Amino acid sequence: MKTIRIALAQMNPTVGDLHGNTGKILGYIKKARKQKADLIAFPELAITGYPPEDLVLKPHFIDENKEALKKISLKTNGIAAIVGFVDSSRNSLFNAAAVIADTRIIDVYHKVILPNYGVFDEHRYFRPGSRFPVYVINGVRIGINICEDIWHRKGPALIQSSAGAELIMNINASPYEMGKPSVRENILEERSRENNVIIAYLNAVGGQDELVFDGFSMVYDYKGQLIARAAQFEETMIVLDIDLGGLRKYRKSSLSAKAAAAGDRPVTKKITIPLSISPDRNPLSCPQIEPMSEKEEEVYRALVLGTSDYVSKNGFSGVVIGLSGGVDSAIVAAIAVDSIGRENVTGVFMPSPFTSRESREDASQLAGNLGIEFIELPITAIMDSYMTALAAQFRGKENDTTEENLQARIRGNLLMAFSNKFGWLVLTTGNKSEMSVGYATLYGDMAGGFAVIKDVPKTLVYELCRWRNAKSNRALIPERILNKEPSAELRPDQKDTDSLPPYEQLDPVLKAYIEDELSFSEILRLGCKADQTKQVIRMVDRSEYKRRQSPPGIKITARAFGRDWRFPITNRYRSY
Repeated sequence: MKTIRIALAQMNPTVGDLHGNTGKILGYIKKARKQKADLIAFPELAITGYPPEDLVLKPHFIDENKEALKKISLKTNGIAAIVGFVDSSRNSLFNAAAVIADTRIIDVYHKVILPNYGVFDEHRYFRPGSRFPVYVINGVRIGINICEDIWHRKGPALIQSSAGAELIMNINASPYEMGKPSVRENILEERSRENNVIIAYLNAVGGQDELVFDGFSMVYDYKGQLIARAAQFEETMIVLDIDLGGLRKYRKSSLSAKAAAAGDRPVTKKITIPLSISPDRNPLSCPQIEPMSEKEEEVYRALVLGTSDYVSKNGFSGVVIGLSGGVDSAIVAAIAVDSIGRENVTGVFMPSPFTSRESREDASQLAGNLGIEFIELPITAIMDSYMTALAAQFRGKENDTTEENLQARIRGNLLMAFSNKFGWLVLTTGNKSEMSVGYATLYGDMAGGFAVIKDVPKTLVYELCRWRNAKSNRALIPERILNKEPSAELRPDQKDTDSLPPYEQLDPVLKAYIEDELSFSEILRLGCKADQTKQVIRMVDRSEYKRRQSPPGIKITARAFGRDWRFPITNRYRSY
């Protein structure tokens, strides 16, 4: 057989929803069978969702996930399937892919290379596999591996292709971050070209707590050419015919050299899987190659998907946002509307004596443009009652950040009251620049359930706003919001630059220190000012106690606060 028809089910699983995920898998198998596919693949840990974290430490969870796999196997008559699940053997757990065909589990592949960096913590849960089987399905030799396995030049792809694999199915749950799609493409191009093997890369899609999986599944031919790419940030299934004729001709002279390059490796076993049905079928049209997006669109769509899934998968009826008339709450409100619909979003404007008329006008206009409910709830009377209660203890003390933070905390309490009363999720509006240096109030503007732009630098917030306006062909986010100088408006004539360097200068230092992990001297070589850089590093280090108490937020950079960042609160080390 020179052609095999494969289906890649770019699925959005929910962690822990064994029943729901199993239902989705069975639905896709049914669709793939209708399209006369020989083989369908599902993402890494599709049954459990990824990452299942400490759920896998519950023995009954592992048992139920294996029972779900058996249920799936009974529905594979006439088709082969690759299904990600958690396998167990002799008190060990494995990140695994089951190979199923004709209603039975034929074999199980265990992930060999376990990532243990950044957001990944697989050494905590799993043991690595040591087998490199090649499966023969209707005459086509297929290697199967999982996510990180494909990233390493001398990993399973080399061994499997050297043993004769013509097609490698690589199943993934690879989280999104800016620039990562291009990195993946480079890796797949290299692996397919250097091993003269066709690679079908299948990625999960959807939001899971701080992580967003962007799909963008791809297929590369044996010369490193992209031949198919699925949509990004969308649940879908792509079906395509893989022609092995050209590969087999090309390989006749090169396979022995590849085998020698593999070196002394574990023996690769060939497992033949004959399917009971090999239907007559017409060839499919050329597979689609979905385009790459610009940075702003890609990030915005990641934030929309992450927000949508966090709200829906956690069962909230809607969201509430404190609208300040500033740029951060504006972009969060726009993302919320695009995520869950305007009818499910409420904006609350809570003016104090220091709130400008322009801020009220801008907040009201934004709410009108978005079509969301707008509630105005002044906090002056509440603030006065606080000050009256504290007057005796504060006598003789000058006003300072105490009084400023009281305003933020009053607003946080009011938003949480709406959350309790109506079941709405409070979306906080702090950006990465502010979270980095602690320019935020504990139990105030940090109070809430989900921090949509927690990993978005302030300068990128402006870029996202302008992109969203351009997409709307109008000033959905009022131009004055984008043009006025940022201010918390907690004291007269306050500006962010009273406490921080301008964001155009702050954000490069933060990226260098947090994401690129550069030293003080290395940051200075980028052209940053010494005193300013010291100030920023000091603020970042001293604000860890705040960040530990902040809600989760969507990861879009190479190093996000939360899973990526494990910084000690008590810490006397200084890098300058």
